[in-house]
Amino acid sequence: SSPTPVPLDSSFAHIVEMASKPVAELSKEEQDELLCTYSALILHDDGAEIDANNMNNLIKAAGCSVEGYWPMLMSKMIKNVGMDALVKMGSGAGGGGGGGGGGGGAAAAGGGGGAGGAEAKEEKKVVEEEEEEDMDFDLFG
Repeated sequence: SSPTPVPLDSSFAHIVEMASKPVAELSKEEQDELLCTYSALILHDDGAEIDANNMNNLIKAAGCSVEGYWPMLMSKMIKNVGMDALVKMGSGAGGGGGGGGGGGGAAAAGGGGGAGGAEAKEEKKVVEEEEEEDMDFDLFG
């Protein structure tokens, strides 16, 4: 039996939903789709060609196996649509949540004098790191 086609605009939302479940709760078809998705993302990240052969090699290297049509189907879709376009579609699939919290501990502590300069430097460094984190691409969150 062939898989039920998933509209492209919801395909990555579907993947994110599958990725949030324990593997034991996924059907064999969902596991195969997720393995192919992960292999395609790894190949894309490495700058390697995303084709059925490379996907199969990566999946086998991970100690897994998929139905033979999955890598061919996925690589054909990626060639037609483009991996960058597919990743962009997935980036709107919802955000992960938990914002920052914390913050003004040094000011609230009200401590005095001598170490003030070091605390200000440390606080500035923390703020810069938080800004960098906001810019990082979070594929699954």
